[in-house]
Amino acid sequence: MIEDMTTGKPTKKILLFALPMLLGNIFQQIYNLVDTIVVGRFVGPDALAAVGSSFTMMTFVTSVIIGLCMGAGILISQLFGAKEYIRMQRAIATSFYFILAITLAIMAITLLFTDLILALFQTPAEILADTKTYLTFIFWGLIFTFFYNFATCLLRAIGDSKTPLYALIVACLVNVALDLVFVVVFHMGVRGAALATVIAQGVSALLGCLSAIKKLSFLQIQRENLIFDRDMFQMTARYSVLTSIQQSIMNFGILLVQGLVNTFGATAMAAFAAAVKIDSFAYMPVQEFGNAFSTYVAQNVGASDTQRVKLGVHAAIRTIIIFCIIISSLVLIFARQLMMIFVDACETAIIDIGAQYLYIVGVFYVLIGFLFMFYGFYRGIGQHSMSIILT
Repeated sequence: MIEDMTTGKPTKKILLFALPMLLGNIFQQIYNLVDTIVVGRFVGPDALAAVGSSFTMMTFVTSVIIGLCMGAGILISQLFGAKEYIRMQRAIATSFYFILAITLAIMAITLLFTDLILALFQTPAEILADTKTYLTFIFWGLIFTFFYNFATCLLRAIGDSKTPLYALIVACLVNVALDLVFVVVFHMGVRGAALATVIAQGVSALLGCLSAIKKLSFLQIQRENLIFDRDMFQMTARYSVLTSIQQSIMNFGILLVQGLVNTFGATAMAAFAAAVKIDSFAYMPVQEFGNAFSTYVAQNVGASDTQRVKLGVHAAIRTIIIFCIIISSLVLIFARQLMMIFVDACETAIIDIGAQYLYIVGVFYVLIGFLFMFYGFYRGIGQHSMSIILT
């Protein structure tokens, strides 16, 4: 469904648009979450530490690609709001060629230098082989990450946040089924979990691309517009690169923390792996609200309706405060119980360390909520440099 966000009540529009995005991100996170739970329960703590430490590297690398796609999506959303469909077609084509080239370069670099990356982050010897195996599969799957997220940015730019969700639900079910088959039945360990994830990502990429092609049929795309437009490239590069930097800076910070945690051994790594998963789920509602807000702002900026942008800001502030009070309360009250989702109750050292992490970060979710709101606002109005400064 194509959604025009230049009309209707701002709060309702943003929330209804954000909900499928939130559910989609939950299913996106479930990819690695299922891997973590399955290997933690059926393989052991070292496998949990390997997959968990891989998650931070995987998140950083994919955040670069996702940020590029998000930036392109903001530009395309503005053109959609302004109903400049010819320029929109050229923006889509130029963005595709540009981001695909960067994705292929990232794949080559990460695959060639996996050993060096693991050495730089002081990966313990006991989990080195499993960590390398998992990351190698993930790096090969980055091409699927690109195709899915590019399709998603196109769909969200025209106000459709539901279709990417449906693709992720199917892919997530595939991942869960294959995880159980490869790890529990065939005893393939970390290799099986990684293979299941990459296959599922391929499914989501295929479904997302087919849906985007169908949904964009209203543009009546002409072959002469599917070119690399140099003028459009300057705008695309500015939007995409700055958004990518903003998206990846925070994840790079977590990656540096992961390097420090690695020096404390497998127990601390396992605790950090589980706690980071819980943390990422906790702030996910406000993160996706901010992403939805950026589309709302972009469409209304494209339509030159500044008054409606102001109404959206007021609605966003109220919503984020309510979200964050609920989220912080749940994390602070149930920190230990949440840790026990990942490990047996007898793993008290892992639970204690993870709970301490959650008690600290749980207090600050309201600040994170406003940070994501400002990210969305400045991306929507095209001032990406402010998002980088805030990060």
